[in-house]
Amino acid sequence: PVPTCHAQENVLQRVLQLPVVSSTCETLQRKYSSTKESHPLMASVCEVYERGVQGAGALAMWGMEPVVRRLEPQFAVANNLACRGLDHLEEKIPALQYPVDK
Repeated sequence: PVPTCHAQENVLQRVLQLPVVSSTCETLQRKYSSTKESHPLMASVCEVYERGVQGAGALAMWGMEPVVRRLEPQFAVANNLACRGLDHLEEKIPALQYPVDK
């Protein structure tokens, strides 16, 4: 049986837990880390970029909080529909359950 979204879970969490997605993310993270370690100039550029992204993300979340609270019921419906779509994809595409190297 294919898992479905629970009340606290969202479709993004489920997608990130798919072996094909999680193994891809791990590979990209390893490549990013090794590139930073082997190129000092790249490491400093990446660190500045990472701090900027964190700051922008925090600012965006703070600004969006009232809107998100107001639209919470609509997000719940969209999440439920997306979970059902993901259920269907997982059923039809078994390869999603395998890491990229398989």
